[in-house]
Amino acid sequence: MANTPLADRLRPQSLNEVVGQRHLLAEDVVFRRTIDSGTVPNMVFYGPSGCGKTTVARIIAAGSGMQLHKLNGTSASTGDIRDVVKGVGSFGSQNGVLLYLDEIQYLNKKQQQSLLEFIEDGSVTLIASTTENPYFYVYNALLSRSTVFEFRPIEPDDVEQGLKNALVRLDTEDGLTVTAEEAALRKLATASGGDMRKALNGLEFILNAAPLEGGGKKTLTLAAAEQVAQRSSMRYDRAGDEHYDIISAYQKSMRGSDPDAALHYLARLLEAGDLPSACRRLVVTAAEDVGLAYPQILPIVKAAVDMALQIGLPEAAIPLGDAVILVCQAPKSNSGINAVFAAWGDVQAGRTGPVPRQLQNKHYDGADAGVKGQHYKSAHDHPNHWVDQQYLPDTLLGTKYYTPGDNKTEQAFKDYWDRVKKK
Repeated sequence: MANTPLADRLRPQSLNEVVGQRHLLAEDVVFRRTIDSGTVPNMVFYGPSGCGKTTVARIIAAGSGMQLHKLNGTSASTGDIRDVVKGVGSFGSQNGVLLYLDEIQYLNKKQQQSLLEFIEDGSVTLIASTTENPYFYVYNALLSRSTVFEFRPIEPDDVEQGLKNALVRLDTEDGLTVTAEEAALRKLATASGGDMRKALNGLEFILNAAPLEGGGKKTLTLAAAEQVAQRSSMRYDRAGDEHYDIISAYQKSMRGSDPDAALHYLARLLEAGDLPSACRRLVVTAAEDVGLAYPQILPIVKAAVDMALQIGLPEAAIPLGDAVILVCQAPKSNSGINAVFAAWGDVQAGRTGPVPRQLQNKHYDGADAGVKGQHYKSAHDHPNHWVDQQYLPDTLLGTKYYTPGDNKTEQAFKDYWDRVKKK
């Protein structure tokens, strides 16, 4: 059909034609050997869009000999699922029913549960695909009866090969000969962000715009590819896995003292317009991973974040970039977060106890008090502003939450208090 997108019209017809995913499709891999044997188990394909999940599922379904049903979780109703299972045992389904369910994450729990009985007894074989983590979005009982396979973003070399394959098929099937300038296909491939569909859509856009030359020829130019590829490589969803992967990498790069990587992920957040996440994770990392090793960093980073939020994008990148580099280069200590969460864990576990009498906010005793008087000692009334006194509840006496880090700041504090407390 003339209106069918190029990505669908030129979809691979066999596993050998699929580009990328060699960890699944190489001939010596278990996944490929299983499919080639004619066995179709229940499977969940997980990965970003445009990496071949639907293509591979369609190829498997076409070669299965089973009665095929296709549903999409964005539009499928409970009635649609009921229609699928209604065909179980009919003449047309002697070889079994294969349900290809795209975007399964959009089905609610009840809809997913309605399939369970038929998948469990083998009357329906399920191939589902999702762009979201299936362990969060797919009903656990359904997941336990399936094998999850992760599809990865396609490498630029493989995307470029896929574009070349598309041009060959256009020549063969449509009689259209395309001359590609050197580096034009590479530009589309690298700008696709590992999404074959996006690369093919870019190719189609250019070819539609290119004038038809003599003999049914068109030319794919680098200049045209650069125009189509502008901002096209961003793969980002504020509510999806990619969002959490990027902010996780951003924070871990700062913790790992790698300013180049941290700035890369900061740039990806800012390019997506996600200034709040860039600021929030920066502040958290300064407190969590630098903390007491360089306590002055907290007001510095807070000031940089306030400045960024005040001036907005794109200039917000300037104070944020400075702050990110500072966090990367600063000495690291997680002694503070370890201490506070250890204390919090005791409280959550019920390990508390009455506040010692000398610390209570009252200055009188009831008639039944065996020892009269609060007996609180103010540290400021003693040498070096310290006095030996019980502060923890009786049930937690001797508990240690905080262990000084091995950086010079915390070690200096430790040496000072060791001398004061004469340890």
